[in-house]
Amino acid sequence: MTVSPSQPASRSLVSTQWLAEHLDAPDIVVVDGSYYLPTQKRNAREEYLAGHIPGAVFFDVDEVADHASDLPHMLPRPEAFSLAMRERGIGDGAAIVVYDGAGLFSAARVWWTFKIFGVRDVYVLDGGLPKWKAERRPIEFGEIRRTPRHFTARFDHGAVASRTDVQKALAAGGAQVVDARSAERFAGTAPEPRPGLPSGHMPGARNVPFNDLVEDGRLVPAHRIAETFRKAGVDPDKPVITTCGSGVTAAVLWLGLDALGKPPKSLYDGSWTEWASHPDAAIEPKPK
Repeated sequence: MTVSPSQPASRSLVSTQWLAEHLDAPDIVVVDGSYYLPTQKRNAREEYLAGHIPGAVFFDVDEVADHASDLPHMLPRPEAFSLAMRERGIGDGAAIVVYDGAGLFSAARVWWTFKIFGVRDVYVLDGGLPKWKAERRPIEFGEIRRTPRHFTARFDHGAVASRTDVQKALAAGGAQVVDARSAERFAGTAPEPRPGLPSGHMPGARNVPFNDLVEDGRLVPAHRIAETFRKAGVDPDKPVITTCGSGVTAAVLWLGLDALGKPPKSLYDGSWTEWASHPDAAIEPKPK
C-alpha cells in the first residue's frame, strides 16, 4: 500500500496542496531544514539559494547549534535558539512548516527542535521539496530575510536524553533504545560516515532504520509504522529513546511514533557519534 497522494500519514504533516493554499498567510513561516551527510556530497545552503519554496528561510542545523561542543549539530542553549529564530523572523505564535531537499530526512530533526523549544504549531511538509517541484509549484531564488520577531524558547529538558540517560535505560530497562541507522551500520558490517568512528551498536538497543518509515520521501501509513516497530521488537506503548548517527534521523523515528499517537520519551542528542567516541564505550560487536 502506498501513501495517499492527498492525505498525509501523520497529524504532524501538511500536504503540498495545503501549503500552496496557505503560502501567503501572515502567520505561516516556511523553513528549509535541509542537511546532508558528508558522504552525500551535497551543499544544503547552495541548493537553498539555487531554489526554494517561496518565502522559505534557511535553518542550518550546524549553525543553529551548540558551538561549544565538539559533537555535530547539538542543540543550542535556549537563549541562543531564541536569537537565531529572531534573526530569521520566526516569532511567537507562528505556524511553522519545515521541509528538506531529500523528501523526509533532516526536516524531522528541525521539526523536533522547534517542538523541544516550545513551538506547538510546527509541521513537516509531506514529500518535501522533491514533491513540491514534481508538482511544478513555484520556486524562489536567493536568500530570504524576514523582519525580526520576538521568539520565546521554552526548553523541554526531559525530551533530550544524555549518554548517562541511555546507559541507565539499557542497564535497567527503563526505556527501549531504538537506533535509526542502517541495519549494516548497526550490525558493524558497514562503516560510519564519520572517519575514525567504529560502527556497531549499543548492547541492548533495537534497530529501526529510518528508511523503513519513508517511501518516496514521505512517511508511510500508520499501520506500516506500527508493524515495522513490532518486527524490531519495540513496543510503542512503552517508553522509547530514539538515537542514530548524530541526532538527525532519530527524529524520523520520533515523527513515526508521533503518527501513532505515541511520541517517544526522549531523543539522544549525541547519538552514536558521542557514544562510540567515548573511551569506555560498550559496543557490539567489538570493534576490530
